[in-house]
Amino acid sequence: MDKLKDKLRGSFFIVNKIYLFIIFLFLTVSDITLGFVYFLISIFIFIWKTLTYKVPMDVNCEIDVETFTYKETEEKDLKLDLYYPPNKTINKYPLIYFCHGGGWISGFRNQPNNVSWCKYLASKGFIVSSIDYRYGFKNDMDDILSDYTEGLEYLKKRSDELGIDKDNVVLIGLSAGGHLSLLYASYHSFHKNNDKIQGIKAVVAYYSPSNLKDIFDSDNKSLFARFGTAATLNGRPADIGEIYDYYSPIHWISEMMLPTLLVHGKLDDVVPFVSTVELVKRLKNFNVPCEFYVHKNAGHSFDTRLKDLTTINILEKTLRYLRKSVTGDNK
Repeated sequence: MDKLKDKLRGSFFIVNKIYLFIIFLFLTVSDITLGFVYFLISIFIFIWKTLTYKVPMDVNCEIDVETFTYKETEEKDLKLDLYYPPNKTINKYPLIYFCHGGGWISGFRNQPNNVSWCKYLASKGFIVSSIDYRYGFKNDMDDILSDYTEGLEYLKKRSDELGIDKDNVVLIGLSAGGHLSLLYASYHSFHKNNDKIQGIKAVVAYYSPSNLKDIFDSDNKSLFARFGTAATLNGRPADIGEIYDYYSPIHWISEMMLPTLLVHGKLDDVVPFVSTVELVKRLKNFNVPCEFYVHKNAGHSFDTRLKDLTTINILEKTLRYLRKSVTGDNK
């Protein structure tokens, strides 16, 4: 029975919520007004959930936030938010460079789940930045990576003014944001671009793809994940496999890779769990300091959707890892 439940939960029909569309069609055929009401209710529920997702730890202190434009493009001005620790007592704080997810085609820096992450980490004694970047609809992965890079360089160049300790930086990202963090660290460490990774102590990636071809594995049923990846890379792996390899962090892992923390839910139906398992194996093959936290009963984005003890424990362990990283004890 459990195997049947797992199979059904991971089916194309459930993962892509096709059942909701079928209900909509049925109601519309029966009564167009009823179908329209169902559509509005579905939109309301989706928006309500999006606005209420947050990490399961409340922040009971004032967190100051400043917004900066770090890059101007023809499409739009790209902004970043800086979250400061409460009751600042020192001149400089370690920087958590946070990057949101959304399949490279959606999401934004001040989405409620991202804000909750930033406030939580800032309340624990870090300066936390959250950046916007261009989407894969009109741009390619190089454009997105250049945004990611320029956001980080903007903060490093203005570190004295902003109160940032540029020699104590941790990259952290969720889903597609974690992919960007891993790719930045693995690519530049592989090529020994020391100026790019100077001061970066570790990388943290939550439920992020390390091999982009895994998104198109037959066991992965998420249409959103496939669409976002293909739209950003301008093709499918069967046609442009070398491009998929180039933008997959797993292919740039070397003994020079920065210490890495990986987190994934075993029931993830958007980014295959195996993608992180394979990355862990490769990191260990190169003797890269690596930690791997697994939630056996969770899917994608579990960090802000669940409030169970396992989720809280993983978040608290992540905080301890961040603290170890900036104090030099993560070997």
